Amino acid sequence: MTAAADTDQDWKADWQEVVDAIGRDFADGAVTWGGDAVERGGIRRYLEPLELDCALHTDPGTARAAGYADVTMPATGVIAWTIPAAWTPGQVLFDSAERDAQPVHSAINNAGMTLGPRTTGFFGTDIEVDFLRDVVAGERIGRRGKRLVACTPKETGVGRGAFLTWESEIVTETGDLVGRIRIGTYAYVPHEQKRDAS
Repeated sequence: MTAAADTDQDWKADWQEVVDAIGRDFADGAVTWGGDAVERGGIRRYLEPLELDCALHTDPGTARAAGYADVTMPATGVIAWTIPAAWTPGQVLFDSAERDAQPVHSAINNAGMTLGPRTTGFFGTDIEVDFLRDVVAGERIGRRGKRLVACTPKETGVGRGAFLTWESEIVTETGDLVGRIRIGTYAYVPHEQKRDAS
């Protein structure tokens, strides 16, 4: 085996404890609530740019006649209401004025990962949601649990890291299960940028 091959295996070995943690709920069943309850004005603003004309989303009478307590949120917009507020009074969200400054904390990065190598790059790769029922105006929803279902170390054009898949349940404050969500991410250490010798 060459030295290059040894190095290749060394960095992948750093991810083994994450691979071994597949099946673990990193949130221990806790619910992370969305920043706000779903409300009619938010649904309206969601519908406007899409020109999504469906009376179940706009007319309370039609929604009630169909068996709902109020207008429903289109399924494509539900995920946004599971994301917690990025900022609350008294917090600092950006501690740098640099052009590409990143937030100090974010609900959509891997900052809470306690296993494996430290990574500085992160992006989402895919998302899959199974809906069990509609969400209606007035409900507050969140994500329960954060179970790791896959970890595949891989070097890509942007760096060395691992593709991770996380699964959570979407629930209401009353405990109703609305759906299940799987989110794919890539957490990595970026390649060093090569400088132009000229």
